[in-house]
Amino acid sequence: MKTVRVTKQFNFESAHALWNYDGKCKNLHGHTYKLFVTVIGKPIEDVSSPKLGMVIDFGDLKKIVKTHIVNVFDHAVILNNKAPYKSFKNVPEMFERFISTDYQPTCENMTIHFADIIKKHLPVDVNLHSIKLYETETSYSEYFTKDN
Repeated sequence: MKTVRVTKQFNFESAHALWNYDGKCKNLHGHTYKLFVTVIGKPIEDVSSPKLGMVIDFGDLKKIVKTHIVNVFDHAVILNNKAPYKSFKNVPEMFERFISTDYQPTCENMTIHFADIIKKHLPVDVNLHSIKLYETETSYSEYFTKDN
């Protein structure tokens, strides 16, 4: 059986600020992110399997990404834990969804983080091929497993 890549798109809204950055993005601002997750594998050949002919059920991929990324990051405020927000009382308590990261929350670093999360939850015979994360309509970051 031939190897096939399967891609699913997800959308979510998040706000972030880039600590110590020398441009406008040092200010809190938001994006409508578009996340494309591509996995690679061989379609199931077992005729007794309800997933016959699939690399992965799109519903299963959706459940993984929605549970571990979209439901966590959608409408969240994301800040680098090195940023001095802690000097302002109650900043984390101001937001229902506040994420403090060990990394600068750039599109590039979020892509790496999402790849690490997704790889942990894929079925054994399915591998992450790539992730493309659009931060704006014209700007995105890509992660390819083969490069890492």
